[in-house]
Parts: sequence; structure tokens; C-alpha cells
Amino acid sequence: MFFSFSFKDCTWQVKANDRKFHEQPHFMNTKFFCIKESKYANNAIKTYKYNGFSFLPLNLFEQFKRAANFYFLILLILQAIPEISTLAWYTTFFPLLLVLGITAIKDIVDDVARHKMDKEINNRTCEVIKDGRFKIIKWKDIQVGDVIRLKKNDFIPADILLLSSSEPNSLCYVETAELDGETNLKFKMALEITDQYLQTEDNLATFDGFIECEEPNNRLDKFTGTLFWRKRSFPLDADKILLRGADTKIMRNSGKTRFKRTKIDYLMNYMVYTIFIVLILVSAGLAIGHAYWEAQVGDYSWYLYDGENATPSYRGFLNFWGYIIVLNTMVPISLYVSVEIIRLGQSHFINWDLQMYYAEKDTPAKARTTTLNEQLGQIHYIFSDKTGTLTQNIMTFKKCCINGQIYGDHRDASQHSHSKIEVSGLGQLNYQAASPDEGALVNAARNFGFAFLARTQNTITVSELGTERTYNVLAILDFNSDRKRMSIIVRTPEGSIRLYCKGADTVIYERLHPMNPTKQETQDALDVFASETLRTLCLCYREIEEKEFAEWNKMFMAASVASTNRDEALDKVYEEIEKDLILLGATAIEDKLQDGVPETISKLAKADIKIWVLTGDKKGFACELLTEDTTICYGEDINSLLHTRMENQRNRGGVSSKFVPPVYEPFFPPGENRALIITGSWLNEILLEKKTKRSKILKLKFPRTEEERRMRTQSKRRLEEKKEQRQKNFVDLACECSAVICCRVTPKQKAMVVDLVKRYKKAITLAIGDGANDVNMIKTAHIGVGISGQEGMQAVMSSDYSFAQFRYLQRLLLVHGRWSYIRMCKFLRYFFYKNFAFTLVHFWYSFFNGYSAQTAYEDWFITLYNVLYSSLPVLLMGLLDQDVSDKLSLQFPGLYVVGQRDTLFNYRKFFVSLLHGVLTSLVLFFIPLGAYLQTVGQDGEAPSDYQSFAVTVASALVITVNFQIGLDTSYWTFVNAFSIFGSIALYFGIMFDFHSAGIHVLFPSAFQFTGTASNALRQPYIWLTIILTVAVCLLPVVAIRFLSMTIWPSESDKVYKDTDLFSSYIQKHRKRLKAEEQWKRPQNVFRRGTSTRRSAYAFSHQRGYADLISSGRSIRRKRSPLDAIIAEGTAEYRRTVES
Repeated sequence: MFFSFSFKDCTWQVKANDRKFHEQPHFMNTKFFCIKESKYANNAIKTYKYNGFSFLPLNLFEQFKRAANFYFLILLILQAIPEISTLAWYTTFFPLLLVLGITAIKDIVDDVARHKMDKEINNRTCEVIKDGRFKIIKWKDIQVGDVIRLKKNDFIPADILLLSSSEPNSLCYVETAELDGETNLKFKMALEITDQYLQTEDNLATFDGFIECEEPNNRLDKFTGTLFWRKRSFPLDADKILLRGADTKIMRNSGKTRFKRTKIDYLMNYMVYTIFIVLILVSAGLAIGHAYWEAQVGDYSWYLYDGENATPSYRGFLNFWGYIIVLNTMVPISLYVSVEIIRLGQSHFINWDLQMYYAEKDTPAKARTTTLNEQLGQIHYIFSDKTGTLTQNIMTFKKCCINGQIYGDHRDASQHSHSKIEVSGLGQLNYQAASPDEGALVNAARNFGFAFLARTQNTITVSELGTERTYNVLAILDFNSDRKRMSIIVRTPEGSIRLYCKGADTVIYERLHPMNPTKQETQDALDVFASETLRTLCLCYREIEEKEFAEWNKMFMAASVASTNRDEALDKVYEEIEKDLILLGATAIEDKLQDGVPETISKLAKADIKIWVLTGDKKGFACELLTEDTTICYGEDINSLLHTRMENQRNRGGVSSKFVPPVYEPFFPPGENRALIITGSWLNEILLEKKTKRSKILKLKFPRTEEERRMRTQSKRRLEEKKEQRQKNFVDLACECSAVICCRVTPKQKAMVVDLVKRYKKAITLAIGDGANDVNMIKTAHIGVGISGQEGMQAVMSSDYSFAQFRYLQRLLLVHGRWSYIRMCKFLRYFFYKNFAFTLVHFWYSFFNGYSAQTAYEDWFITLYNVLYSSLPVLLMGLLDQDVSDKLSLQFPGLYVVGQRDTLFNYRKFFVSLLHGVLTSLVLFFIPLGAYLQTVGQDGEAPSDYQSFAVTVASALVITVNFQIGLDTSYWTFVNAFSIFGSIALYFGIMFDFHSAGIHVLFPSAFQFTGTASNALRQPYIWLTIILTVAVCLLPVVAIRFLSMTIWPSESDKVYKDTDLFSSYIQKHRKRLKAEEQWKRPQNVFRRGTSTRRSAYAFSHQRGYADLISSGRSIRRKRSPLDAIIAEGTAEYRRTVES
């Protein structure tokens, strides 16, 4: 039955097989004036933005919301005013039209694709009961309350309630790939009463059930509702709802995605604002100069009289706007569209990189955004999940502890399995599971002769060493991340009632009966498992009396149909029965590292990128990090250090003192290798995030006087300042450690840790994960990377970049990220340079034309300079340039630090580019001016007119800026060379065409430089002037580059220069280098006798049944433990820095 959700806060009501019910007046909302529509949404989806009528106005409106486009629109309007403009309107119109046109074409291509997809989905068909029979209709025509029939492998057309199925007991198996990308089957089950009475078409046609359910929300794993039918009420939950990929829960679940922008983006915007201020100041200065010139010269020069009797100040005011127009190319119109083109190309290079393609799953790397590429070259901190991100998330049952005895010490559990399979004959069974952990547990049980055989609504059938036993399911106490456990209550074949529970040892141990003889032995076993980085679960049970269960079941049923706060009510009921548990034992599951993780962590550490592991596993995961020279700091140690630091800060003037200059004092003495290991509970306590219950008196007490209100406000502010200072101290302490591992942290805590580093270190962060519990962290970091692994696609769908294996991260950052950063920095520096060199010629010319806002170039040259004459070479440099090859980028990770330090693009580099542009414009203007002062041509004529001067300066400018890009290019290809010389040739070809007599005859007012190019450029001394101008502009640059590479070479210069030497060195010492590359496992100094509580329980479970079990072979090859890799990588980086 189809549900429709809208967005009003109200109780939702749905009636089956009654379309008119939902058209009643009280279900209608006023949309516009007297036009009303139902608050229930229809089933047609609409993802497109435009239609044939709205595209042009809406697209133009969206584009002119961008400040740069709106600025040039205002300029275009100003150019249409004859009193102001000395520049033709088309000099701004055509570049603006090109920018708007490119963006509009991209938008319309995207929107046409959306139209096609919407049409395809809306026109899919399904069977719906109409007039008492199932009829085929389109998805878009489905309405609220319709009863739908689906067949095997059909797509789900709407959010629907499962009434019955052809499977026994109305079981249903759903693949949720359209929701979260997971291909493993999910278990759904109808109500027993609907399964019993709604199996035929006639019964379904007469079904008149009434449903009240929760208002629309974004909780995919929860649903609260009640079915009223046959004078009874039945609880509905998420296990009875089938979700469509495009409906309300999915749309609302996406939330507000943070719009991420790069550090260079912000810097570039500030620089554009700086240029705009410079433009206003220069225009104002020249306007004042014109007013002064008019007063001193213009008013007394009869030959300059234009028929207007305007005052000098008014003429100066008009010239201010004239110079805003003439000098507008200081703010480059094509900057933003050029940046987008470069980023788009870089994103495609990532998508096309075959070395980041995972053939086993046919998964290429994917840049899901085009706006963050250069920020990949500036990462300081990586926050990584462990399970499925650094590990394979393919679980292998390794050991267990039963009744205090450890099994599986000396041989692999799979070896046990083969012998048992031969005996039991159950090896052919194959399961599907909702999580890899559950798959490993149930497969292991099957292999040892305890096999899950069948499941109905009320029973579970298990083969126990060849004997089939059927258990009646009385209740399932489901898992969630707060409970960290899951229980089931069954009636055994002997008639007794028993509760079985599995979960994290921390929550299980709190609920154990005081008389548990194997409690300490099991705890010791958990510590042993944790030292070996295995994932653990505790198992326990409890016998329940009939009377106790009957009383509890009444509370359980009441909580199950509660219309408000159902989850809280169920949690309280669960607590009543999950107590006095008897410990059975513990399981240990191995999750092996992915290929290439050791090398990747080593390379990233050498690149001065710090890796923090934020995991749901227990802190035993970190034990292998304890090398001989490593000192571990746990939560209690950190808390003590922070408490001491806070006391010292308070004694020096208090945390709120604004007069004490901040002096950073290290927490640890320098030179020591330390690691920080902290659990989620300690993290909350240290960061003062622990929730405190308010007393009822406090809730009712309000400040009565102004003094009370003021004191309460001050107290609250002091608490906030204390919390902020403590969090900052924690970040400082953590950043002094060589490795940081946060264990047993929730998704919210993961995001909080990322946010703290962003806030207090002002560092660029990257978060990488593979599961739904990593989504918040991925969205919080500057850059989010999703691993398409075993836990579905939720992390990938929320990420900025995605690939299949962690090892590809080194290539994404050290190659694509570094190249993108270098290319973008070079592009921006050159772009600002060429525009200032071009524009400021007008400024120098103003001193010789009475500050009259006359242009120094032909109008068409101004129009085409940024569009044709200087655009292609810089775009190709931004797309293709490489300072060193990809192999050398990976071989020398230290090259990465230039992006972390913002070395290549900052305000200093910006002003150097501006100064370079100013000096170039000075040379471009004054050398031709000097050459033109007293000259006579070969034929006795003197081509020292304004138009010939404009052609000379423009020719020198085009050659200079194109040769300059050649000097800036590190990686030469035929395409680069062709673009540089082709741009120069294109300039001369277009100029001779525009200066021809033929085009002047056709458009006399638009083309006024008739014959100028041919007359001027046939004079040899004009070419000598151009050559001299270009040489004076470029030779100092060549000299400075040579000196800098010789005296102050950069890291890439050193690598490039020593490549041949390095190659010969490799040939001579190949064997020794190969031996050094071998990884050695550091000695484990973890003491198994410690009694500290450790929990390796991971939040990899999902809310739902535990009876769908997946199969999967484990990879046998042995790999180094993750902790050893992190420790060795960080230690090696320290050795590199110290040397």
C-alpha cells in the first residue's frame, strides 16, 4: 500500500483502496490564492530545474547572482551611456556572452539528462487494484492508499507497507541498491494478520485498513505507525516498510549538504576584491587628474571644445566611470569560467586514471565534485575509519572463549571448519547477511555443526549437530548504536523461555548476574583477543519464568504501539528484561588489512600528513602500536595533563583573560615518540561534552531579577570559555603525538574530532570511510573520500571523491592533488600577471592624453585578448603541466609540503605577479613610445600615429605574454607548443583581417583601423621595437629564474635536476634498496596481564534481524598489523625530518 509524505507537522493518515478519502477538504492546502492542492504528494518525481519556457530567465537569474557576472552586466549598461563610455559595448558583451553561454550549455545538458531520467522512471509500470482488479498503470499515476502488486526483481514504485507475499509467512527479501548501494538482501516481514487474510486478489480489493503513522522524517532505519483493522490495532515498524529510492525518507535524509570551497577559492575571491579596490582607487585618481587637466588646459584650448559647457569636476566624475569601464579587465571576466574548465579537466583525469581502477569489482576512481581538486594538494590531517577502510571488512572467525576456555589458539578456525563440514554435511549452505560480522559468526557456527536452516514469522529452525530443533520467537530486542547489543527471547523445544544477548563487553558486563564464575577468565580472553587486533563480541543468556515474561510482554506490546516516543519506551522495556545475564563466552573475528595499506601510510607520513584513526573498535586495536620506544597516553593520562594545564592557565590570569599574550607550551618533552589512545567515553569527559541531567527545580527556576539574569549569563559564558579552552588544549596535545587513535567513538564524535582540528589548527582535513557511520565525518571535513566496500554506498554518495581501495589515496593526494595545486597556482599567478600587463598600459597612456579615458588599443583587440589571444596556453598549462612525473611524485613524498605551506600562491605571490604585470606594462608602453618620438620610416613616412602605436604595443604584448607562459611551463608537449605559437599566429591573422579594407566597407563604424597593420608592420624598425620590447620584458625573468634554480632551488628543481643521478644510483644499489623496502613487524610490548577494560566492539551492525547471513572467502595472505604500519611510518618520517 502506497504512502505519500509531505512536510507538515501532523499525524499522517492513510486509508487503503479509497482515493476519495485523501481528497477531503481538511487534507487540502492553499497553494496560491484560491488554488488548493492535496497535502499528500503525488508519485511523479521531478529532479529537473528548467522547462522550455523557464530556462532562459531562470538560468540568467542564477548566473547573474554570481558577483562577477553581475559586475560585468553593470559595466555593459554603463558602456551603453555615450557620455561615460569611450569603449565600444561589444568589448564587454562578447566575453560576457561567451561566459554565460558556456555555463548555460553545461546547465542545459545536465537538465536534459534529468528530464530523460525523470521520464523513464515516471513511465515505469506496475499493477494496482482499480475497480476490484489489478490493472497496469504508470508509476506517476499511483496515488495514496493504492494496493500494489510487485513481482520478483521489480523496482519498488513508492514507499509502501508490506501486506503479504507469496513466500511462506509473507517473508520478503529486498535489495536496497537504489537506497544505499548495498546489494546484499534485506529481510522484511508482513504482519501475521495481513499475511493470513490478504493472500487473494478479492481480499486485497476489499481491504479497508486505516493507518496512522509518524510525520515525514529522515530516519531510514525507523518507522512508527499503527494499523487499525478488524477493530484491532497492530504496530508497524521499519521491518514492514519497503522504501523507494526517490521518496521522502531518502530526500529528507540527504539533509543540507555543506557547500565546500577550497582555500584557494577564498584567497582568489579576496584578491579579486583587492583588485576591485585598486580599480576604484586608480579610476578615482585618474578622474581627479582629468578634472585638474580640464581646469588647467582643457578650458583654455579652443580646439578641444566639444560643445558641452560642463564643469571640470563634472567631467572628472564622468571620466571616473569611463575609467571603470576602460580598466575593467583588471577584474578578469574569464577567470571563473577558466577555473571551472581546469577543474573539470582535472576531475576527468582522476576518473580516467587506470592506476586507481579496481578490476576485481570493476570500480574506477570517481571525482564526485569538480570544485576541490587543488585542495587535495594541501591536506594536513587524514581522519580514517578502520573497518572496511583500512581493512577488507571481510570477516574471518578466528577464536572464541567458551566457559573461560580459549579455542583456536594454534590453528585457523577455517581448518576446524573443513573437518566439521565433512562430518555434518552442511557445507552447501550459503547465507546472505546484513553485516559481515554476522555472516562470519553464523558461517562459523554452521561449519561447527550448528546451522541456521529456516525462519518464519514466529519460529527459527536450527540444525544442532544433525538434530533439527525449532525455537519459537517471542520477541526481538533490536540493536541500535546507543544500546550496543541485541537480544532475542525464544521458547525452546522443551518449553522453557530463554533470552540470548550479544553485544559489546562494556554493556554486557554491566548487566551480568553477580555470580558469574567465568567473568574474569572471559575478560582475560578479551584482552588477549584485543592484543591481536581481533573484533570481539560477548554472548550471554538468561532463563525467564512464565509469569515474569507474561508481565513483561504486556509492557512490550504497549510500548510497541505507542504513538509517541516509541523508541524510548521500548528501550526502557528492554532494560527491564536484559539483566542478571549469565556469561557464555566471547567471539573473536579477524578483519585483514587491504593490499597496499602499509606503503600508503608510509608515503603519507613522509609527506608530513598526519593520520588519525577514528574507529568503532575497542582500544585493543591500538596495542600493536606500542613499540619499544613508544609511550602510550590513555584517557586518564590525558585528562590529568589537561587538568594541570587548565589550572596553570587559570593561575596566569584565567581562561577568559584577554591581556595575557598566548604562549604555547608543549605538553611533552621534545624527541619522544608518543601515541594517544582514547575511547569515546573519555573523549566526551575530556571535551566537556558529557550530558548532565538537570534537576526539576533547575528547570522550573527562572531568573527573577536583572542581577540574576546577568549572573546566569556570565556563568554560562565562563563555562563556554572553559570548554573552548579545554578543547583547544586537547587538540594541541593530540597534535604533539605521532599517532592518534580514537576508539569506540560514535559517528557524532568522529565529526566532532574533525571539526575541532579544523577550528583550532586551521588545517586542511580529509576524512575517509566506507560506511553510513562515516557520513557525518565525511561531510564535516574539507574533503570527504568514500570507499566503495562491503558496507554499501552511503559513504560514497556523501563523498567528494570515491574509489575502491585505501591504497589509491596516495596517488589521489601525492599525484593528482599536488599536480592540481601546482597547476592552479601557476594558472592564477599568470592570469593576474597577463591581465595587469594588458590593462595598465591604459594607465600609462592616460598621462599623455589628458586623462581622457581613451584606450591604448583597438576595441576588437580588447574584446579578443582574453578570449582568443592568451586563453588557450594558460588553460593547457592548468590542465597538463607537471613539475615532475607521477612516479617521482610518489617516490619523493616530501615534494607534497609546498601545498601544505601555501608556498605557491598567497598574498605575497599575488603582489609579485601584480608587480611583474606593472613592470611589463611599463616596458610595453614606454619603449614603443620612445621609439615613436622621433622616427622616419624607410619610405620617408613617419608611422608614429595612434593606431600604429596601438598595433605595436598590442603585438609586443601578445608575444610577451605567450612567451612568458612558455617560461612558466615545466612539462612541454606538442599541444603546449602549438597553443603558444598558434595564439600568436591567430592574433596576426585576425588583426590583418580586421584591418583590411573589405571589412571596413561592410562595417565602417566597427572597424576603423583600416590598413594600419599592413602599413606599420612593413617597417623594419617597428619589428625591431617589438623585439626589443619583448626582450626587455623576458630577459630579466630568464636571469632571475636561472639564479633562483642555481642558488635557491626548490625541492622539485632538485628532484628534476638529480633524476639521472638518482636513476644511476638505483641501478647500483637496487638490491640494498629492495631489502630496505621490506616491512618488519615491530616488537609487541603489550602485556597480556593488564586488567584494563578494552572493547573491540565495532558499530558495524545495523538495526534489524540477525538471521540473514552472508558468505565470503577471506584472503589468506598475511599482512602487517595496521598499528605497526602507522608506528613505523611516523617513526620513519621523524627520521627523515631530523636528517
